Amino acid sequence: MAAGEKAHAEKTHGETAHLVSMANDIAANLDFHADANERIADHIKRFWAPRMRALLLEYAAGGGEDLSESLSSALDKLKD
Repeated sequence: MAAGEKAHAEKTHGETAHLVSMANDIAANLDFHADANERIADHIKRFWAPRMRALLLEYAAGGGEDLSESLSSALDKLKD
């Protein structure tokens, strides 16, 4: 891997980790609602840039080991 590619991969990984942390915080704050999955998905759809959503969905598709259970469920709604 060339130095530029490696730097880009590291930046993207760091950005994804930050997005996962933010998304888990959103899920934790909305998790007590009966319709938490819908609220979490709606928040991410309305307030996150398409690139941010795409990175999060890509991470989830790759296993998403650090995603909370409620966030994982909500992301299924964003795939549609």
